[in-house]
Amino acid sequence: MKSIARTTLCLLVCILCVSARGMAGTARVTLSRDGTPISYDVRGSGEPTLVFVHGWSCDARYWQEQLPVFAKDHRVIAIDLAGHGHSGLSRNDYTMQAFGEDIKAVMDAVHVQEAILIGHSMGGRVIAEAAKLMPGRVIGMIGVDTLQNVEYPLTQEALDAMTAPLNADFPSGCKQFVESMLKPDPASPELREWILADMASAPDKVALSAVNNMLSLYITGEFAAIFDDLDIPVVCVNADMWPEDAEANRRHMSSYESITVTNADHFLHLNRPDAFNPALKQAISQITAAR
Repeated sequence: MKSIARTTLCLLVCILCVSARGMAGTARVTLSRDGTPISYDVRGSGEPTLVFVHGWSCDARYWQEQLPVFAKDHRVIAIDLAGHGHSGLSRNDYTMQAFGEDIKAVMDAVHVQEAILIGHSMGGRVIAEAAKLMPGRVIGMIGVDTLQNVEYPLTQEALDAMTAPLNADFPSGCKQFVESMLKPDPASPELREWILADMASAPDKVALSAVNNMLSLYITGEFAAIFDDLDIPVVCVNADMWPEDAEANRRHMSSYESITVTNADHFLHLNRPDAFNPALKQAISQITAAR
């Protein structure tokens, strides 16, 4: 009976996802390890499969400038992590490990045997968790404006100060937080306002749990430690907003390279696709050449 109920729920959520997205035939759903429905899109063909994982308080829509381009040569999958987009909201705690299980569940459902995981921002840490769960199936990871320094020396006091505005008034605090990641003179003011409004409307329970869980890993040293056991190449495509410590990364990663997109901000895949997409193609080529 439990199996029937889970299958029924899965089908109902899938119907709702397809209706809500208006992309019949691409939106699907599966259940994560804890039973949370995970929504995802699949399109294109060609190996390796590219799995796109969004950042904090975002969802699969943030890859809208990449999916149709890369689906010409690859099977591409874009995931809504639990608590984001059209995926379920039933968790009490939104950890990086559980998000990694979401990716594994989708890859299992689509029968992916060879993948490159692509993660933006928080998604960079999430794809490391997923890669750890699937040795041999992930041939490389690509971070998008993330992993600039996996040894970043964060303190509990700094974390508390950073998250205080989010705890006090999430919509206002989120806009303030995200504004620091965007260029002050954007080429597209409309896109900038959409990003701010969209992320500020995220469920605060999910957002606060996720950001605390992720940043706490810097304090304990676990953020860097996971890469010690991953024998796969990591390539990052980063904006030129933040300093990078490649030496620190290479102390934990078997292979680390980065590509810098100039005059870009944290959402370079959305507001600079003309520069970002060629850089992403280069990163994919570097990983496939290393096999």
